[in-house]
Amino acid sequence: MIGMVMAGGRGTRMGSKDEKLMLLYAKPVVMRVVDSLRDSGCIEEVLAVTSPNSPRTKRLLQDSGVRTVDSSGAGYVEDLYYALRQVEGAVLAVSGDMPLLDGEMVRKIASHYDGYAWTGMVATLGFLRSQQIEPGPPAGGGCCHTGASLVNSSKVSSPGMVEERHVVIDDRRVAFNLNTRRDYELLCAL
Repeated sequence: MIGMVMAGGRGTRMGSKDEKLMLLYAKPVVMRVVDSLRDSGCIEEVLAVTSPNSPRTKRLLQDSGVRTVDSSGAGYVEDLYYALRQVEGAVLAVSGDMPLLDGEMVRKIASHYDGYAWTGMVATLGFLRSQQIEPGPPAGGGCCHTGASLVNSSKVSSPGMVEERHVVIDDRRVAFNLNTRRDYELLCAL
């Protein structure tokens, strides 16, 4: 399985192009995500999707031995689909701003892979509210997307043409994304 880190965002909600370089315990957040994939024991290769929006992040990742794929930076969905066309097989796609992700959670997510085209990890709105976590995009059924998906890249051709199913994981390690200054303050308070 390939671990694909989405690291090409503009950082507009955070107000910083380098949001993935923000430090948590003296380590850039994006490197915590990379390390969680590497430490999981179930990821064969870590690949980062970067863009012209994130040159410093790209440099850090390359200096750390992570292969990068250059996307246009048009948006998360567009960049993800572009990157999925560059690989074959099973992919765990995660946002580069998931600072609480760890190897154990990566293994838990990966255990749900069964070759289905797209399996998105979601959290319930009730859980997110109880943790004071800003909800991600709505996924239906009182759930929100978390920023982690299992994808069979051979079954994905273009956005909107894939049937997605969901797995509920009410756990802050997958539900927490560093998107705003408030998120960073909440993270520092943990």
